[in-house]
Amino acid sequence: MAIPMDTLINKQGNMYEKTCVVIKRAAFLTKFYDEELDLHDDKIVSTALTQVLEDRVEYHFEKEE
Repeated sequence: MAIPMDTLINKQGNMYEKTCVVIKRAAFLTKFYDEELDLHDDKIVSTALTQVLEDRVEYHFEKEE
Protein backbone atom coordinates (compact mmCIF):
# COMPACT_ATOMS: atom_id res chain seq x y z
CA MET A 1 0.00 0.00 0.00
CA ALA A 2 1.44 3.33 -1.01
CA ILE A 3 1.34 6.30 1.30
CA PRO A 4 -1.76 8.37 0.41
CA MET A 5 0.06 11.60 -0.45
CA ASP A 6 -3.07 13.55 -1.42
CA THR A 7 -4.65 12.73 1.95
CA LEU A 8 -1.42 13.63 3.73
CA ILE A 9 -1.20 17.01 1.99
CA ASN A 10 -4.86 17.91 2.50
CA LYS A 11 -5.19 16.67 6.11
CA GLN A 12 -6.19 19.38 8.57
CA GLY A 13 -5.17 19.52 12.20
CA ASN A 14 -2.06 19.25 14.30
CA MET A 15 0.48 17.31 12.22
CA TYR A 16 2.85 16.95 15.17
CA GLU A 17 0.06 15.20 17.07
CA LYS A 18 -0.70 12.93 14.11
CA THR A 19 3.00 12.11 13.75
CA CYS A 20 3.15 11.04 17.40
CA VAL A 21 0.09 8.84 16.87
CA VAL A 22 1.65 7.23 13.77
CA ILE A 23 4.85 6.47 15.72
CA LYS A 24 2.90 4.88 18.57
CA ARG A 25 0.68 2.95 16.15
CA ALA A 26 3.71 1.61 14.27
CA ALA A 27 5.26 0.49 17.57
CA PHE A 28 1.98 -1.22 18.49
CA LEU A 29 1.79 -3.01 15.14
CA THR A 30 5.39 -4.14 15.53
CA LYS A 31 4.78 -5.49 19.02
CA PHE A 32 1.38 -7.09 18.56
CA TYR A 33 1.42 -7.69 14.78
CA ASP A 34 -1.68 -6.91 12.78
CA GLU A 35 -3.13 -9.43 10.30
CA GLU A 36 -3.82 -6.55 7.90
CA LEU A 37 -0.08 -6.49 7.16
CA ASP A 38 -0.17 -10.06 5.84
CA LEU A 39 -3.13 -9.39 3.60
CA HIS A 40 -1.48 -6.50 1.78
CA ASP A 41 2.21 -7.30 2.29
CA ASP A 42 2.68 -3.77 3.63
CA LYS A 43 5.34 -1.96 5.55
CA ILE A 44 4.49 -1.18 9.15
CA VAL A 45 4.99 2.60 9.02
CA SER A 46 3.02 2.93 5.78
CA THR A 47 0.17 0.94 7.32
CA ALA A 48 0.21 3.02 10.52
CA LEU A 49 0.27 6.27 8.54
CA THR A 50 -2.62 5.18 6.33
CA GLN A 51 -4.68 4.08 9.32
CA VAL A 52 -4.19 7.43 11.09
CA LEU A 53 -4.85 9.54 7.98
CA GLU A 54 -8.03 7.61 7.21
CA ASP A 55 -9.19 8.06 10.84
CA ARG A 56 -9.24 4.31 11.48
CA VAL A 57 -7.33 4.82 14.73
CA GLU A 58 -9.00 6.60 17.63
CA TYR A 59 -6.79 8.42 20.11
CA HIS A 60 -6.82 10.99 22.87
CA PHE A 61 -4.23 12.65 25.05
CA GLU A 62 -4.46 13.08 28.78
CA LYS A 63 -3.24 16.36 30.15
CA GLU A 64 -0.67 16.20 32.91
CA GLU A 65 -1.30 18.57 35.76
